[in-house]
Amino acid sequence: MSGHIPVLLNEVVAALAVRPGEIHVDGTFGGGGYARALLAAGGRVIALDRDPEAIARARVLADEFEGRLDVVEGRFGDMDRLLADRGVNQVDGVVLDIGVSSMQIDEAERGFSFSKDGPLDMRMEQSGPTAADLVNGTPEKELADIVYQLGEERHSRRVAHAIALARKVQPFTRTAELAAVVRGAVPRSKDGIDPATRTFQALRIWVNDELGELERGLAAAERILAPGGRLAVVTFHSLEDRVVKNFIQSRGNTQARPSRHVPVVAETAAAPSFIALFRKAVGPTPDEAARNPRARSAHLRAARRTEAPPQGELS
Repeated sequence: MSGHIPVLLNEVVAALAVRPGEIHVDGTFGGGGYARALLAAGGRVIALDRDPEAIARARVLADEFEGRLDVVEGRFGDMDRLLADRGVNQVDGVVLDIGVSSMQIDEAERGFSFSKDGPLDMRMEQSGPTAADLVNGTPEKELADIVYQLGEERHSRRVAHAIALARKVQPFTRTAELAAVVRGAVPRSKDGIDPATRTFQALRIWVNDELGELERGLAAAERILAPGGRLAVVTFHSLEDRVVKNFIQSRGNTQARPSRHVPVVAETAAAPSFIALFRKAVGPTPDEAARNPRARSAHLRAARRTEAPPQGELS
């Protein structure tokens, strides 16, 4: 599991309050940091991942914890169906670590990194359209919208225009080619963040439908968690965190009312299906942020499942 440091590990394990014999789902196995900690606490773990390479790592760990770690290849948005196929209909905890793993970034051939040259791929499942397909085949205006909405890149139009001009000469096939074009279109910021960061984030999220998968995963966790079960989600940027925050608020019926003069209509309000464990998202300690730069932007939100029925898919 070298090369991967699980973020907010102690906080995640504490939020899940693992007890021996409980069943917990690690929906994003990655490097196995959370799964190993849950197993060490005495739990049984069902590890999911859409990345075949992560599944191979999980099977190695399963040999170490024979009988207590089950490995399932698939998307966490399908966790209730995948587990039901294996005779599991309720679990005591679900943990999700959203986004790309350190190992996916570090392996140039996966095409996630703007700092290492590799094929312009970015597919977690290693199937379906690639990032190259996206940047070479998407109309300029639509590409600008993707970069703006999913990367929160305010220079998105300049980025899309530069890409559109460059691909007329030669289609993009390598990450270094794309990163160079984006860096030429985006002014370097004072904080030292690489100008290609936001564009690469946007492309990766689009290629893997990460926000849609997060919404499906939260709804699936609601369906499969037993009363008293706990959900812990670690995110790394505002788009992801906003989805999780809104989900927990909506399921706890804690959304802000448009006006204090507008009455709450009790007859139409569904019973809360989750109760938030923290008032605000939990971030890393200064020590963890210093030891692990990836942790600096991390946020943990967690909630406890009630006995109320699931409220359905996110709208």
